[in-house]
Amino acid sequence: MSESKQPSVLFVCVHNAGRSQMAAAFLTHLSEGRVEVRSAGSAPADAVNPAAVQAMAKAGIDLSAETPKVLTVEAVRASDVVITLGCGDTCPVLPGKRYLDWKLDDPAGQGVEAVRPIRDEIEGRVRGLLAELAIEAA
Repeated sequence: MSESKQPSVLFVCVHNAGRSQMAAAFLTHLSEGRVEVRSAGSAPADAVNPAAVQAMAKAGIDLSAETPKVLTVEAVRASDVVITLGCGDTCPVLPGKRYLDWKLDDPAGQGVEAVRPIRDEIEGRVRGLLAELAIEAA
């Protein structure tokens, strides 16, 4: 675990505009601050996918102020768990980290109706991660 004694999770996808943003938002919301949450992309987009913002708003979570961030070795180093969501071989692999790869459809270019099932699957996986971390979801 990180020095703060709370677990730290990094979500990584290529553009940091859809899946990783939704996963980070769910983990932040459901953990109520008991998990340090980061997200990043290997080739960040200019903005978060509007369909992802809409889908999350319907779940009661506001992503409108979020911006895609670039993946750094420092972010990986500072995280206990690194969850990749389609970033391929661009994610740095450091010893002593737990890596998970969540295979999910890419919401890029899709409307909100197509993004909702992706959002729901992400929420379920985040709830499972919280259970693995022995943290009760809100």
